[in-house]
Amino acid sequence: VLFLAYFALQVIYARRKYKISPPETTGHPEFERIFRAQARCCRVHVNAAPLSSTGVAAACGLLYLYTRFKYFQGYAVAAQGRLGPLYTSAQLLWLLLGLAVAGLLAHFLLPSSSAWTAALAQPLQLLGA
Repeated sequence: VLFLAYFALQVIYARRKYKISPPETTGHPEFERIFRAQARCCRVHVNAAPLSSTGVAAACGLLYLYTRFKYFQGYAVAAQGRLGPLYTSAQLLWLLLGLAVAGLLAHFLLPSSSAWTAALAQPLQLLGA
């Protein structure tokens, strides 16, 4: 929520700086980059799912938020500045999705077998350490 508030404030400041009143979304190129970066950051959400290791999920989520922050900063300066953080955040989303699927499979397919659950949880716990 704090990141989204920060992004929204950056748009407000850019609107004032370049004298672009709402609902206009075009004008100075720097304003347009900031506006697009904010809009794209608001579209992407990380959803929680049952995971074997909440520490890994939390770490990935924090890394994801950091890469979206870098995406915003890079995009605000130049459109090309968004590409590195964009690719990294996409990789983190795929990792989070894989962790969520593994956690769901372990939860629903192996609820009675603590040995299997422990075997699935061990690599995830090593990532979190």
